[in-house]
Amino acid sequence: MTSTSLLTLPGQFSPLPRILVADDFDLGMNGWMDLRPNFVDEGFAAHSRELDFESWGSVMLSSATFPFSGTHGSASGTYSLRLATRSEAAGATERPASGSMSLAIKRLSRPPRATRLKVEALIAYTTEQDRPGLGVDAMRAFGLFVDLQDGEHRYMPGVRYVNAVDGARVRRWQYYTATAASASEWNYGQPGWHQPGVDPQWFGERHADGSTAATAWFEGRPQQLIYNETDDKINWMPLAMEVDLVARTYTSFSAGDQEYSFPPESRPTLAPTYDNIGGLVNPVFFVETDGDRRVSLYLDSVVVSYATTDDDRAEESR
Repeated sequence: MTSTSLLTLPGQFSPLPRILVADDFDLGMNGWMDLRPNFVDEGFAAHSRELDFESWGSVMLSSATFPFSGTHGSASGTYSLRLATRSEAAGATERPASGSMSLAIKRLSRPPRATRLKVEALIAYTTEQDRPGLGVDAMRAFGLFVDLQDGEHRYMPGVRYVNAVDGARVRRWQYYTATAASASEWNYGQPGWHQPGVDPQWFGERHADGSTAATAWFEGRPQQLIYNETDDKINWMPLAMEVDLVARTYTSFSAGDQEYSFPPESRPTLAPTYDNIGGLVNPVFFVETDGDRRVSLYLDSVVVSYATTDDDRAEESR
């Protein structure tokens, strides 16, 4: 299967008029890799030390092979991209523990005249079947965000599914929102390299209900996402988020068969720009464990699309 043939899968993707990338992991990593720190300090030490950024779980190609069910393959082939944590976690109010997360990033740049950006994926998730019973509540959360920078701000629109917190079921979605935290509060009491709002998957005060200093809950009832009746079987489902690059606001979000509405003018924190990353477009997927079990997020495929000013005019004239 070629990457462009992803777009012919009926009912799976509904991209904007222009395709930036269409990644089928049967063809390889497609530029996705672990999200790691910058090794730029003396002796090639990591530039940030507020957390252990070097011990996150690995990102890998996977045939989704399990002890009892055998090889699942992907939704449309053999290989998917697997984000796998290690088997350790901190409490919900603490900073993320070493190895408690796994993150995959693809580094792109903003196309000319882009006004809207959409990220879609086919995903599945599971807990490692290392003990009897069903391990769905061992996963704390997973999500998607896009690291963006234009001429004025760096900002990170994103969504996070809080599955369980300290073993208690939550099953609700959050979206990244503005924070009033100071730099010290954002960086766990240290001076820190990260501006408030940058990397909300790691930074900011964390609360017992699974929320953070830069997240807000979607209104409505919890959403029980499809899992399975055992940890060695997976079901694929669609995930999609669209943002307005001009207004720096959210446009739409859907997970499975449910669509979510954002409050008017909802947006992530607008941080100052950073050097050398103007035009940044970096989609990121992540997964978090809630305890002493390894959990995984699988991506069958990812499509990143966009619209331009010309596309918007054409749509308005119809």
